[in-house]
Amino acid sequence: MAEIQLDKLTKVYGDGTRAVSELDLAVGDGEFIVFVGPSGCGKTTALRMIAGLETITDGTVRIAGDVVNTLPPKDRDVAMVFQNYALYPHMSAYDNMAFALKMRGVDKAEVTRRVQSAAQTLGLSEVLKKKPRTLSGGQRQRVAMGRAIVREPQAFLMDEPLSNLDAKLRVEMRAEIQRIQRDLRVTTIYVTHDQVEAMTMGDRVCVLRGGILQQAASPQELYERPANLFVAEFIGSPAMNLVQAELAHANGRVEVRFGSTGLEVPPTVLEAKPGLAGYESRRIVLGIRPEDIEDASLARSVTAGVIGVTVDIREDMGAEVFAHFRVDAEPVQTEEVLEAMEEEDVAGAVRERMRGGVPFIARLERDTQAREGASLELAVDTQRLHFFDAETGAGIY
Repeated sequence: MAEIQLDKLTKVYGDGTRAVSELDLAVGDGEFIVFVGPSGCGKTTALRMIAGLETITDGTVRIAGDVVNTLPPKDRDVAMVFQNYALYPHMSAYDNMAFALKMRGVDKAEVTRRVQSAAQTLGLSEVLKKKPRTLSGGQRQRVAMGRAIVREPQAFLMDEPLSNLDAKLRVEMRAEIQRIQRDLRVTTIYVTHDQVEAMTMGDRVCVLRGGILQQAASPQELYERPANLFVAEFIGSPAMNLVQAELAHANGRVEVRFGSTGLEVPPTVLEAKPGLAGYESRRIVLGIRPEDIEDASLARSVTAGVIGVTVDIREDMGAEVFAHFRVDAEPVQTEEVLEAMEEEDVAGAVRERMRGGVPFIARLERDTQAREGASLELAVDTQRLHFFDAETGAGIY
């Protein structure tokens, strides 16, 4: 086990593409870190530089305190688990797991001990003689995990290892990987595009965008205190509702106003977010998570502001209902929206989506009376409002 230190890690390709920009990160001994972000954000490139599979343009990678920039992958004492398993089809599960040890000249008895121990941990003892083609997807993934475990490396590096599995197996393997990592306490860096995987598995989650680290924090902190608009939108499903607003004094209290709606900002929120004091009478971005909106007739929130809406679409999800509606306000022009507006083939669709108000989603209890086309009063938990600088997108705290 070992610490991994990244100091201004940078990758620029020959055509000038900057895949990773000055990534600074300290991964603690035994820590489980997840890199998450949209396609092309640099997460896999960063992992491959740590593994030695990608040359480093600038910066430093340290493993257990040693600089490994120029070391080949085999000398970095890390084990990588790939998306495609990369198993040898002509070898049994046992031989796939033992291959790296045999190549390193490990004693036969020690090879057997390690493989059998890993197989027992992974529930593979009954399939060690089978070839990969006869194994299920979950079993093949376990063999790939076992191949990494038997090496007893200082760190595991995992590149979207569950993306080829169906939804049920992904849930099972998420728990399996967490259990194994907890038992072995091996430093682990895990790459995924799936925020559910990131939030449920990582001790800390690193959100990347355009090769730049946006925020590295615990899942709970990412959810409750997103550093900027990108993190706020990316973390959470459905995504956070965002709207342009302003703070104003009214009748001795502070309100956040958007369109024809005003919500009181509780004194406890103003105390917890002292940065809001500098934004009175200024434009800001208001964020409301769908799960912080309730059917007013069923509301449990102590401090809530009520807004009247007309339901556009009701989505029954079984245990809950997603109610889509629009609010009378100005939309937030995030970078993603602005980029889309520059593309002719989607500009019309984006403008149409914004016409008639800003689309919102509420995540309601299944007992809600929300119906398509019906008027509905919704209660917003004002203790959980999020605020962002309208110009920089930075969170206001």
